[in-house]
Amino acid sequence: MFKIVVSHSNDPDTRSATEDLLLQCDKQLDGQMPTAGLLFAAIDFDHQSLLNDIMDAWPDLQLIGCTTDGEVSSVLAFQQDSVTLMLFCADNSIQISAGIGSDASSDAAASARSAITQATQALTKPVRLCITVPECLGVNSNAILDGLADALPNGVPVVGGLAADRWQFDTTYQFHGRSLYSSAVPVLLFAGALRCAHGVASGWQPIGNPGIVTRSKANTVYEIDGEPALSYYREYLGKHEPSSNYPLAVFTEDDQFYLRAPSGEFDTETGSVNFFAEVPVGAKVQMSESNRDDILAASRESMLQAVAAYGPGEPVAALYFSCASRRQLLGTRTHEEFEQARDSIGISVPSCGFYTNGEISPMELGAATHFHNETFISLLIGSE
Repeated sequence: MFKIVVSHSNDPDTRSATEDLLLQCDKQLDGQMPTAGLLFAAIDFDHQSLLNDIMDAWPDLQLIGCTTDGEVSSVLAFQQDSVTLMLFCADNSIQISAGIGSDASSDAAASARSAITQATQALTKPVRLCITVPECLGVNSNAILDGLADALPNGVPVVGGLAADRWQFDTTYQFHGRSLYSSAVPVLLFAGALRCAHGVASGWQPIGNPGIVTRSKANTVYEIDGEPALSYYREYLGKHEPSSNYPLAVFTEDDQFYLRAPSGEFDTETGSVNFFAEVPVGAKVQMSESNRDDILAASRESMLQAVAAYGPGEPVAALYFSCASRRQLLGTRTHEEFEQARDSIGISVPSCGFYTNGEISPMELGAATHFHNETFISLLIGSE
């Protein structure tokens, strides 16, 4: 037995929203006891009170979550300033365990390894999936992925998104049980007879001539093809500033690409451009462009990829991780993104997700995990 229920409240009062969540869950659980949960909440809630009330209802719940830039679910579709909770009920065939690694700003890789070590202590079956919703501010996101890869068995997909704070870039929070963190890496591991598949799409397409990053450090690119990175951008944009409208496509060894969005910071004297994450030296990059229709179509493409990879049978639930930059660019059409993904699955399943400050997934099942910008991730889960 593998049952998943979803609740969602847009009540601005924390206590009222929590009561709403618990009531919705109780009706769907019908007396069953949840094993684990994912909680995605807007930044303005009293998060400690929210966690306490949920854990009071289910003291042994393996719970993780984070703050967001918008929330989606099968209950209320797209919302802002809301809170959504997904609960998992599993028998002995599927094990679910949570872990947390703190102080990611000091050593992100060590924090990630610590989270996996903690979560695996309660598991006796092979790990099939890792969901993570880590800190984004002042943390090396690629180092988090390196730490997770070091600690997990080969081939385990890591899927999730970075915590957000409604485009303020000030403070985000991560959740683990009753505890509220900042600068942490929470993980939820699924082991045993779990079946999962995911899809990755952005809607951006490479344009113009590719270049090679010849000098970079962390999230700052100084040179492309030996020339200032800003010159590479201005070759296509003229005097317009580098922006998330025109992210770089960064190509992998098998010629797939993930996106790196400029943060809006650049230096006219050195010609350097800052991005939301690392762009490695030696990477082949290319300017990319999109429009609203293509961005929206990507959510459908992402879900269709997941459905195809999942194969015969029906999944039990879906999770979505979309970029806060996509929400900014889509504006009043943001709600269409969730609707296209939901409608593409062809059946009604419990689902939830959030708008992130960066997305996490492999390009395809079994491949290395990448950190993405401006991308839509769909995740389907069920039992074998």
